Amino acid sequence: MELVIYLSVFGTLCWWLLVLLPWRPWSTREKIEISVHNKAIFSEDLSNITVLIPARNEGPYIRHTLRGVRAQGENVHIIVIDDQSADDTAEQARQCGIQVLSGTVPPAGWSGKLWALEQGLKKVKTHYTLLLDADIELVPGIVSELRRKASNENLALVSLMAKPPMDNFIECLLMPAFIFFFKLLYPFGLANKPGSGIAAAAGGCILVETQVLRSTGAFANLHDALIDDCALAAHIKCTGARTFIGLSHAARSHRGYHELRPIWEMVARTAFTQLRYSPILLVICTLIMTSMFWMAPFAFMFSSVWEVYLVSILAWAAMFFTYAPTLIYYQRSPLWVGALPIIGILYLAMTWTSALRYWQGERASWKNRRYESKTNT
Repeated sequence: MELVIYLSVFGTLCWWLLVLLPWRPWSTREKIEISVHNKAIFSEDLSNITVLIPARNEGPYIRHTLRGVRAQGENVHIIVIDDQSADDTAEQARQCGIQVLSGTVPPAGWSGKLWALEQGLKKVKTHYTLLLDADIELVPGIVSELRRKASNENLALVSLMAKPPMDNFIECLLMPAFIFFFKLLYPFGLANKPGSGIAAAAGGCILVETQVLRSTGAFANLHDALIDDCALAAHIKCTGARTFIGLSHAARSHRGYHELRPIWEMVARTAFTQLRYSPILLVICTLIMTSMFWMAPFAFMFSSVWEVYLVSILAWAAMFFTYAPTLIYYQRSPLWVGALPIIGILYLAMTWTSALRYWQGERASWKNRRYESKTNT
């Protein structure tokens, strides 16, 4: 019982450490938005930007995405790289009048998305390249805003964390927490700070200088990365160039999750990669998350001593203080903080799923492609 109490105190201390960290990983201050009067269709010239959209079996989403891109302004170049789709993705894009590049089978050791982008990059002749996922809807004006920020602040890379879908119970339960956990792993305040060892980007929407991509051999040097967005940001930041990542309501995913399984698969695809495939880090992660999400908030169940009740109160207060900003930013009720114990355990279970699959020889599986772990190659 004493061990449980000690772990409860440890979990509460972890929560308050998050509160007090000077770079405020829970904050929503790093963002790029568009003022209401600028949301009309822009006539701004975007001829120095090429949008690369890697697409594999994205038939239900690609038209919606392309409409959003075309509404950004005039003369924007758009290339859809059809990554061996088994559905009508390519035909849907062609019907929208978009150039479609038929992708080839990824070479050994390449991830499908990075190989598609590598093929598309060869066709780019503009100053900027916008890397856009096929399920991301852009609000008119946001591409101009990204370009303006990159130019004014001398940024080689600007990335937006797209707003995830939050239209049903499972999305409201897990998707704000997905952003919350991402920001804890990759604090935006540190990622945006020159000289910091932290780098981050969100692969759904990245504006980057084309010459920087080419001079760093970006996709070729990252060809087997599963967390390719953060790897790209780290690769560019290592050259001394500046990067920025922020939240936004002006980029949003329209790929819905109507049940738990697809979210589980999405997280399990890279969760163990985040831990560098380390069993030790997995055990530490399990200990910390169990202490923070269960033992600390429910410490009062293990003892009737008033000090233990105080531990629980302090844990819940810190949980509210850190998670509420994300909920409020996405216009969700702060009462969802009460679900954090369930949310935390679900994400921990997804992480263990990722680890178990890796030990069974599967590094990742996504869109009918299987990437074997190094232990099985």
